[in-house]
Amino acid sequence: MNTLSQSFKKVYVFLFARKAFYSLHLLGYKLSMLGMGIQNYENDRVSGEKAFIKYLIARNKLQSGVIFDIGANVGHYSIMLRKHGITLPIFAFEPHPGTFRRLVSIADAYQITPVSKGAGETTGHAAIYDYSGQNGSEHASMYRDVITQLRKSEVEEISIDLTSIDEFAAANQVSKIALLKIDTEGHELQVLKGARRCIEKGMVDVIQMEFNEMNIISKTFFKDIVDLLPGYDFYRLLPDGLKALGKYHPIHYEIFSFQNIVAMRRLS
Repeated sequence: MNTLSQSFKKVYVFLFARKAFYSLHLLGYKLSMLGMGIQNYENDRVSGEKAFIKYLIARNKLQSGVIFDIGANVGHYSIMLRKHGITLPIFAFEPHPGTFRRLVSIADAYQITPVSKGAGETTGHAAIYDYSGQNGSEHASMYRDVITQLRKSEVEEISIDLTSIDEFAAANQVSKIALLKIDTEGHELQVLKGARRCIEKGMVDVIQMEFNEMNIISKTFFKDIVDLLPGYDFYRLLPDGLKALGKYHPIHYEIFSFQNIVAMRRLS
């Protein structure tokens, strides 16, 4: 911090770091979050996803390979890709039985390959937790406390099967993942750990994932993700495109609220 910045800080703190201004500062903080792409979840435009897909198309990032939609739910993201004219094969992973049935119902129409498994660090069996009696919601999570603590709801436990991206890619002769989208309600780090081999081989070009309050429940810091992806640059999505996050700093990265994050592999 230079001398001018230090002087400004001292004056600002002296004048405004007072209880009387706390509510005003809190309002400004919340509004600033919206301006930084935080909590903009209402639709594909304000979330930045529409601008992101247009960015990838304009830069010919989706010309070869396959797309993995991890945590596909009922297929909204995959459908959005198709509506933008993207023709790459899409594998849509959804482990919740009720939600998977709805995904299957639209799969043929949009040329999507549905996969009735979740993704994690290893293959095996696990449980997913959802609102009791709903038979599938967009908030279903591998972590019970997401439903009971964050959502304050009665919980239902459902048995599911897991695969890893490394295992699935090898079994299906996948040599390039043009886009890896992950929306797993706090389980994103484990999904990435299950893709280590693909990542280390340079097979994964672009990763889009959510980072939010569910990562508190899963005890995942953004730094854990940064450390797992040393060859990638990180961006936050805004309605008009991508904003580079730059070198890791906790105040810029560790924001536990809804946001869309993109990691792009650096070209060697």
